[in-house]
Amino acid sequence: MAEEARREEEPPAFARRLGLGPHGLAVLRRVPLFENLPDRELALLLADAHLRRAERGSVLFLQGEPAERLFVVLEGWVRLWRSTARGQDVTIHIFGPGESIGEAVVFLGTDYPVTAEVVADARLLVLQRATFLDRLHRHSELCFRVMASMAMRLQRFVRQVEQLAARSTVERLAAFLLRLAAVRSGSATVELPHDKVLVAARLGMQPETLSRAFARLRAHGVEVHGHRVVIRDVERLMELLGDDV
Repeated sequence: MAEEARREEEPPAFARRLGLGPHGLAVLRRVPLFENLPDRELALLLADAHLRRAERGSVLFLQGEPAERLFVVLEGWVRLWRSTARGQDVTIHIFGPGESIGEAVVFLGTDYPVTAEVVADARLLVLQRATFLDRLHRHSELCFRVMASMAMRLQRFVRQVEQLAARSTVERLAAFLLRLAAVRSGSATVELPHDKVLVAARLGMQPETLSRAFARLRAHGVEVHGHRVVIRDVERLMELLGDDV
């Protein structure tokens, strides 16, 4: 029995090859692109994937470069921005743990339409476009599963847009922190980008509004220490959102 339990706790072979511990594997399984895939099919997609550590300020790709890779954020934060015709840099989105970057352009075979810049030290899983598409061409069932995952991601995006309109700023921030915590009980600590302006932009609010929202969450057991946020009681914070967690 003990031997069987030990085997069940062992990470799959692809996770051992990549050096993914329990936390990294849990984050990977949260990625919408992969969450419905069994280990065997996930291993196929990750055949030549590798881990990359990137310091704050690093550039993953530039606007206009051929889209040859897609990325999964395991730790840290990545900002996507685009230069306008007037020379302004406009933030498009920031991506955090459990999110993938670049799959749309990888499928389309076009250039990256944005620049990806690391805004908090990151650990990333890097997948090569050629291998990724080859696996989908060779395994039709895998292709359909990935398509289903992308459809689910689109549904979630639509829901997020609806929630931006329906939820208060405090509720939006609470939901954001709970997603990053990725646990449903106990306490949790999450890391945010050093620049809170990026968090505010992602949540559709002004920086000063974000500060007020954090202040109001103190009554719900949320403490801010620089770019680290401590949630003392996850279930208590979940109660703030009611059934719409």
